[in-house]
Amino acid sequence: MQLVIITGLSGSGKSIALKVLEDSGYYCVDNLPAQLLRETVDFLRHSGSERVAISIDVRSGSSLSHLPDLLEQMKSSDLNTHIVFLDSKSETLVKRFSETRRRHPLAEHNRTLIESIELERELLEKVGTLGHRIDTSELNPNALRNWVRDLLTLSDSGLVLLFQSFGFKHGIPLDADFVFDVRCLPNPYYDPELRDFTGQDPNVMAFLAANADVRDMILHVRDFVERWLPCFVRDNRSYLTVAIGCTGGRHRSVYLTEQLSAYFGKSRQVLVRHRELAI
Repeated sequence: MQLVIITGLSGSGKSIALKVLEDSGYYCVDNLPAQLLRETVDFLRHSGSERVAISIDVRSGSSLSHLPDLLEQMKSSDLNTHIVFLDSKSETLVKRFSETRRRHPLAEHNRTLIESIELERELLEKVGTLGHRIDTSELNPNALRNWVRDLLTLSDSGLVLLFQSFGFKHGIPLDADFVFDVRCLPNPYYDPELRDFTGQDPNVMAFLAANADVRDMILHVRDFVERWLPCFVRDNRSYLTVAIGCTGGRHRSVYLTEQLSAYFGKSRQVLVRHRELAI
């Protein structure tokens, strides 16, 4: 059975992710109490369900403390298990709750919205390290749907290496394990003929490929990732996210992300994300 566990902060997009899975043929269970995870999975497995998605979050109450151990059990079982943790910046979550006028599940008469969000982040801290983390702060619903669909194409063999481009002016992704700053490289933005293109366009690619510093940066980042990747594999990590950042996240970081993913994609499972190009 293929099992996807959706968890994360309230307002980060768990309902959207679960809907994507349901539309893809998964049997979906929303807001399952954490203590019922093992029994529910066993029941659905023996009933013949082949693809199951379960959403568990802070609404589980006191049983949430058992969730990290339960998720570790799922990962070590013979199930094809993917754990997806959706995260977002606190200011983004405040804005989303304000716009929808929804009540936060941890809100009480003496607890503000921001205090509720920070408490939830603290309660879920251990859970966030167990699966694939997605920072939805800068993502619109359609981009999140596409990113979740990408996860469905993965097999369960080994670590997945994810390369993500971003713009520093929009903030560093919360889901990054390694962050490389490439703002020191020549910026195509200052060339009027290149400004409106991205690092995926041939003319921008040719501009950057011709620069020795760009070539050296790619080699050095590649060598660093290659050197330390085996350590993460030995640590039984399922995902490793390498974030490449430039100023706006449209030229240099996109180009380096494409080059690095092409190199590592020859021997590993690789995902590519361009945060500022997501639509």
